Amino acid sequence: MTLAPLSSAVFAELARTRPLPAGATALSAGLHTRRMVLFKALLARVERMDPVVRRRFDRDWNVLEQAERARPAAVRGVLDYPMTGAWLAANLAAPDGPAFERHLTHFGAVAATAAVRAGRQVTMAVEVPSGLLALPGLGVLRCPAGRARLEIRAGLLRVEGGGNLGGTLLHVPPGGRRPRGGGRGWSGLRDLPDDAVVLDDLDPYRVPTSGIGPAALPAAERRHAPHRSWAERWRGARRLLLATDPGRVAEISAVLRAVVPLGPGVRHGARQPMSATMRAAPGAVLTELPVSAEEMAEVLVHEAHHTKLAALQELVPLSEQGRGAVHRVGWRPDPRPIAGVLQGAYAHLALTDLWRRAGSGTDTPRSWRRRSTEQFEAYRDQVESALSILLESDELTFEGREFAREMGRHHASLGRCSRFLG
Repeated sequence: MTLAPLSSAVFAELARTRPLPAGATALSAGLHTRRMVLFKALLARVERMDPVVRRRFDRDWNVLEQAERARPAAVRGVLDYPMTGAWLAANLAAPDGPAFERHLTHFGAVAATAAVRAGRQVTMAVEVPSGLLALPGLGVLRCPAGRARLEIRAGLLRVEGGGNLGGTLLHVPPGGRRPRGGGRGWSGLRDLPDDAVVLDDLDPYRVPTSGIGPAALPAAERRHAPHRSWAERWRGARRLLLATDPGRVAEISAVLRAVVPLGPGVRHGARQPMSATMRAAPGAVLTELPVSAEEMAEVLVHEAHHTKLAALQELVPLSEQGRGAVHRVGWRPDPRPIAGVLQGAYAHLALTDLWRRAGSGTDTPRSWRRRSTEQFEAYRDQVESALSILLESDELTFEGREFAREMGRHHASLGRCSRFLG
């Protein structure tokens, strides 16, 4: 792979961690290309399966193809949804046999979601061995019978076989807005304020079964993810970022699709909330509930940059694969491979940039300005140390070294805390 999808100017701007519409557009295209490669890999694998499995998959594939021809942009939104990527990764990683086929049944829900988003007219049956029909980006329906019949017509979706005798009827308006209607057994995703990002506390693929982080935090169930609390943090974070660095708000809206609550976890003292981005599901922020709008703003900027770098590395490999060396970094107790050093340095450089602006911003609340000056000084030194590791490493590709050099130039431009403390 080469830099062909990216101009050198966009590549350099991405390394500087600053918001850039052209960069978000290029990364979105790269993410979609990667997603299509994975779907083709799935198709090739299914061709070796039992004829019954192949026929069911081919039927659903045809539904997906027809929907894509009708409204490609709407279908792309379904295919590129983060949890669609998480499902694809789980399905492709499963060994042949019952585990693979069980994951594969979810493809019917993906195809059905694409059809309803595209306004197609389709009647189809789907297997639901888990008893939970998950429509990516929309919600889930409990199907205790283990199967369901779907009738889709012009944005209307009727499901028979769910948790109610009369069926579930949803109207999915164009433009990506939330579905209206429902019925017993249906739970829809909820929007976060003033944005197209959703709070996804329902999709079965939103968190790996092994959990997230050293504490193996699970996905939070809806009863542990009060929408009001998440909406307040989200709204407060947007307000802070608009006052401090408005381009960050537009960038977050461009690169993120979902926030996935983790927990319930236990917070100790001033510890930051546990947050993560899955490589298979860029665009989804997995996090404990931040205790403040300031923490939420920092989590969003941090994880948005993990998404950006994950998408970039599908276009331009920045580090070599399979090398065993590990390195100490200031923000984690465990040594990291060079790819982890790059990911962490990139996200923390973005935070250092944010804290630089918050610390000197006249519209920044005093409490965040004070915190930002403290954080800036600590993380500036940690990022500087990580950049030294990167620039001395022989594990980066040529493009990776150029990326690290540009990160270093931006890091140097941020100056020292004493320059903006007043």
